[in-house]
Amino acid sequence: MAKKIIKKRSWAEPFKIKMVELLKMTTPEHRQKAIAAAGYNTFLLKSEDVYIDLLTDSGTNAMSDRQWAGLMLGDEAYAGSKNYYHLETAVKKFYGYKYLVPTHQGRGAENILSKCLIKEGDIIPGNMYFTTTRLHQELAGGIFEDVIIDEAHDSSNLHPFKGNIDLNKVNALIKKYGATKIPYICVATTVNMAGGQPISLENLKALRKLTEKHGIKIILDMTRVAENAYFIQQREKGYANKSIASIVKEICSLTDGATMSAKKDALVNIGGFLAVNDKKVFEEARNMVVIYEGLHTYGGLAGRDLEAMAIGIEESLSDDHMAARVGQVIYLGEKLMEAGIPIVQPIGGHGIFIDAKKFLPHVKQAQFPAQALAAAIYTDSGVRTMERGVVSAGRKANGENYFPKLELVRLTIPRRVYTQAHMDVITESIEHVYQNRKKIKGLEMVYEPKYLRFFQARFKPI
Repeated sequence: MAKKIIKKRSWAEPFKIKMVELLKMTTPEHRQKAIAAAGYNTFLLKSEDVYIDLLTDSGTNAMSDRQWAGLMLGDEAYAGSKNYYHLETAVKKFYGYKYLVPTHQGRGAENILSKCLIKEGDIIPGNMYFTTTRLHQELAGGIFEDVIIDEAHDSSNLHPFKGNIDLNKVNALIKKYGATKIPYICVATTVNMAGGQPISLENLKALRKLTEKHGIKIILDMTRVAENAYFIQQREKGYANKSIASIVKEICSLTDGATMSAKKDALVNIGGFLAVNDKKVFEEARNMVVIYEGLHTYGGLAGRDLEAMAIGIEESLSDDHMAARVGQVIYLGEKLMEAGIPIVQPIGGHGIFIDAKKFLPHVKQAQFPAQALAAAIYTDSGVRTMERGVVSAGRKANGENYFPKLELVRLTIPRRVYTQAHMDVITESIEHVYQNRKKIKGLEMVYEPKYLRFFQARFKPI
C-alpha cells in the first residue's frame, strides 16, 4: 500500500499590518551616483535612496500596537519614572537579573561594564569579537582573546552551534595569564560576526562549571538571546518542548550579568541596559551611568522608550513571533542557496551572510571584497546591505589590518518589517549580481576614521 504523503502547510506572520511606509523606487543611474557620493560605503547612503534596507536589524524593527500605546504612557519625570520600574520588573521576571542600569543603547552598557570590571592588561576572552564590544574593552586597557570554536571560521561547516566556546582555549588562557587577569568571559548570543550562529546550553553549562572553579564571571551579550533560544529549542536535545521564555531564563541563570542592545530582540527603536547580580558592580555602574548616559532611572532614554522596551521584552519571547522571525531569515537563505549563492551555513537568526571570498574569488581581501559586493548589490537594486570583513575588523595595535577568515556581506532582516515578496526581490537582485560578478572590482580606502572605521570610511574603485 502506497504511503500517504502529507503536504506541509504554509505559515504566515503572526500579525497583520495597520500602517505602511511607502518605499522610493530609483533608477540604476541614480543609485550609481548615490553610492559614488557615499564613497562606496552603504552606511553613508541617504535612507531615502534605499529601497529595501538590510543594513541592520538594530532599531529598525516595527513596534506593535501595544508598544505604540505604551509610548503614550511615558512618565517623563527626570527622576523615578514609573516606566523605569516597569522595565526593572520585566528584566527581573523574564531574565532573572537582580539589578538594572538602563542605557541609551548596547554600547553604552559595554562602556560602563568595561570601566567597572577591566583593569590595564586584563584579558577578555569571548566567542568572536564584536566591533563596539572589543573597542570598549581595549579603551579600558583590556586585551580581547577569541575563544570561539574553530568551526565558526568556516562558512560551509554545518555545526549546529558554531557560536560555542572552546573550553581548551579558555583553559590555555587561564594557564598562561592566571585567573586573576581574566575579570570575565564575554559570551554572545547569537554570534553576529560568525553569521548569527548560536551557542548551546550544554556548552554554556560546561563554561559555567569552569569559571566557577576559577572565580571568573560570565557576562552575556544578550542582544539576540531570544533568537539563540529558538535554535536551542529546535536543535538541542531535551529542549524541543520548552518555551523560548524558559530557555532564555535558563541561559541568563548561567551568567553573572549582561549587556543588552534592546534595539534588536526587544523590538524598540532605541534603548539598552546593563543587568547584573553583584550589588557592588551595580552600585559602581549606577554611579557611572550618571556620568555617561543620564540619571540611573532613565539612562539616556525618555520614559516612553523605557515603556516600549518593557513591552518589547515580553513580545520577543513569544514562540510564534520567533518562529516567524527566524523563519523569514531561513526562507531568504534557502532561496539564495537554491540560486547557488555562497552563504554562511547553517543559516543564522538575524540575517544572511554572503561569503564574499567565494562570491568574488578574483578580488583580494586587501581590496575589500565584501565592501565592493555590498556596493554592487545596492547599485543593482537599491537593496542596502553591509560589510562584515576586513573593514569591520579594523587595525591591530601596530597599525596592521586584521584579516579575518570570514569576509562577509550581511543581509540583516528587521523584525516585522518586510514581506516574503521582498525576500524574493532580494534573491533576484543578488542572483543577477552573481551572474555578473566578474565585472566587480576591488576598492581602495581613501578615508579612514580612528575608531570603528566601517561606519564612516570612504573608498574608490581600483
